[in-house]
Amino acid sequence: MKLPAIFGKYRTEIDVELKSVLAGRQSPLYNMMRYHFGWIDEQGSSRPNSSGKALRPTLCLLACEVAGGDYSRALPVAAAVELVHNFSLIHDDIQDDDRERRHNPTVWCIWGKPQAINAGSAMRTLASMALSRLKEYGVSLQKQLCVQQLIDESSLRLIEGQYLDISYESRLDIGVNDYMEMIEKKTATLIASSLEIGALLGTDDESVIIGLRDIGRNLGLAFQVRDDILGIWGDEVKTGKPLGGDIRRRKKTLPIVYALENGNDGLRRELVNVYQNGAFNDDGVAVVLSILDAVGAQRQTQRVVEKYCNEALAGIKKLELVPSRKQDLEELIYFLVKRNY
Repeated sequence: MKLPAIFGKYRTEIDVELKSVLAGRQSPLYNMMRYHFGWIDEQGSSRPNSSGKALRPTLCLLACEVAGGDYSRALPVAAAVELVHNFSLIHDDIQDDDRERRHNPTVWCIWGKPQAINAGSAMRTLASMALSRLKEYGVSLQKQLCVQQLIDESSLRLIEGQYLDISYESRLDIGVNDYMEMIEKKTATLIASSLEIGALLGTDDESVIIGLRDIGRNLGLAFQVRDDILGIWGDEVKTGKPLGGDIRRRKKTLPIVYALENGNDGLRRELVNVYQNGAFNDDGVAVVLSILDAVGAQRQTQRVVEKYCNEALAGIKKLELVPSRKQDLEELIYFLVKRNY
């Protein structure tokens, strides 16, 4: 599937805004951040940008436009939400012992966990500092304060979600509702806030601002559940991860949680036994895949994706939005929930 054109529309300006936040900061601490973003290699030499899709800043700028505003006013927020997201990735890699991200060694893998914690924490502080530029775009003090509060609340909920995610690692009694609560905090909150803040800077219409926030929540849930599917059944060539990659890492994503909650006693016992005692070689992965197939976990998980996707699209239809940007938002949602990478 081709990346929708809207990702390319804002990308250069997003990168310029992000780099301006780090401009003039010469400590090796900031080079760790530049490395994480893919701007330099570990020796400090420039390299072609190899960072992610910049989903959250793209959603922020698109929301500003779709609400009728000038997206350039939201550029400082776009940088801030991307910094918040990436601070969480640096810390997640430490907590999960992940040694690779985007086919490159993670920050902690090169510089060690203590310094990676410093890099992530400093990145979160820079996110707040990036918002100071809102005054240069004529954003009222009241809206500046509102944006800061939304960024802080989103960061806190994200950390709450990460806390739940880690706490679930040692448990096999997690239900679907527990899991959905966790991903709403860890993934959906920042996506929802990206749309909400973008809309706030594009309009004073409270119904549009709240409506886009709710669209973001539904999109965030669909996005994460689709990730869960790709983490188990995704094509290795497209995703860069082996078949059953999340199983090998003993991650309890929605398909696993669904099987634990809905499998018969025999299948559930077998799954619990593998997760507690099994060796996750190819044979162990094959056992888990067969259990997931027996309970229809992939089909049921995709239904969850489609449910939240449809709710997001229904939310768009209820709002008075700029028609051309509305079409871009719909295309982006379709891509995110049907993507194969």
